[in-house]
Amino acid sequence: MNDKPLDLVNLMIPAKPDYVGIARLAVSGIANRMGFSYDDIEDLKLAVSEACTNAVDHAYCGGEGEIEVNCNIFTNRIQIEVIDRGNSFNVEEVEKRTGPIKMGRSMNAIRERGLGLYLIKSLMDHVDIKGDNGVIVKMTKYIRKDVVEPHVETSTSFPTNG
Repeated sequence: MNDKPLDLVNLMIPAKPDYVGIARLAVSGIANRMGFSYDDIEDLKLAVSEACTNAVDHAYCGGEGEIEVNCNIFTNRIQIEVIDRGNSFNVEEVEKRTGPIKMGRSMNAIRERGLGLYLIKSLMDHVDIKGDNGVIVKMTKYIRKDVVEPHVETSTSFPTNG
């Protein structure tokens, strides 16, 4: 995966909850232009939103800071980097805390256990996280061409009353 991107779109937003939607909207527009399916665009939006929200909540702890969102556009995939220069964390330590969700826990308690990272990894094709002098979350999603969505039935599967 060392080939050069066709285009690069950089976005810098304040590390505040109000601006996470801008990153999500930008990625959605880029993915739509690239030809991603509706479901894959929704996955991309959610993954970017989670990565940005993690940076807002944990990197700067409500203080001042910025989040950089880089979209590397390739012919067959998009590679998105969400970068903060705030508090780093131990990825292995957070991943150890993730696991089955116990009912009765608050959403904040679930988020603290690393559910956001688990969600990002389940939505994207490849995820790489580096926690050194801030955090870089690198996410890759491939374009799936000529794939029929599993929940879509073809016209030949309907019975005819002819």
